Amino acid sequence: MTGRLDGKVAVITGSTSGIGAATAQRFHEEGAKVVISGRNRGKGAELAAALGANAAFRAADVVKEEDVANLIAFAIDRFGRLDVLFNNAGDSTAGRAIEDIDTAAFHYDMNLLVGGVLFGMKHAMPHMRRQKSGSIINNASIAGHRHGYGPHVYNAAKAAVAHLTRSVALEVAEHNVRVNAISPGLIVTPIFLNAEQRSPANVDRGLTALATQFARSQALPTTGMPVDIANAALYLASDESRFVTAHDLVVDGGMIAGRTMAEQHAWWARMNETFAAT
Repeated sequence: MTGRLDGKVAVITGSTSGIGAATAQRFHEEGAKVVISGRNRGKGAELAAALGANAAFRAADVVKEEDVANLIAFAIDRFGRLDVLFNNAGDSTAGRAIEDIDTAAFHYDMNLLVGGVLFGMKHAMPHMRRQKSGSIINNASIAGHRHGYGPHVYNAAKAAVAHLTRSVALEVAEHNVRVNAISPGLIVTPIFLNAEQRSPANVDRGLTALATQFARSQALPTTGMPVDIANAALYLASDESRFVTAHDLVVDGGMIAGRTMAEQHAWWARMNETFAAT
């Protein structure tokens, strides 16, 4: 049985850990040649070496358009084509309160979360247009759908990613290039822990604690893991989704759908108490 991505070449930004690393591994398992990218040269090189000849690492900071352009050129030079681009890199530095947001933090977050996606699409598109095929996947977030899941600038940036995805999808559809987004819910990744400043043992303990907490945070009583997003990306990267474009695939265990039945019952119980007291 052939892999679902046999013959395809994929570039994944922010793939030295978390969702990106899980996606690189998943794509590789399904037959893709994978270009791993990120700012952590040690982790990137280690992951590429573990995956073998069909993987390569290229350091890139997607805040810099030149790095994005060079990353795409590297993939073409190394593997001869580009079939899938997963614009996954992300972070947030802007504070939660509106009065705490300064110019530098605002520009950094927008350049990273929106600019990195935009310039990834810009530099991938000439190659995909010539091939008359390609799949671009942009990492959005439930924070772009509902308030309360991230800081202000992050929320606005992720909403922009989802809308930009639809906008570009309608431009390039005539070339048989598909552009979709994924909006993850709470996923257990080191991004929540400032992992670069912690010991590996401390990170492991933190991830375990996150998993316990996240399992209680949405309708499905389970924990969102990086592989859950990787599997969604695999579907959008594969020919199985050939008729899907301009779509934002929410993978959140039902978090933004509304209140669970238990929450509704608790709310009505409080209302009934209020009515009975009047």
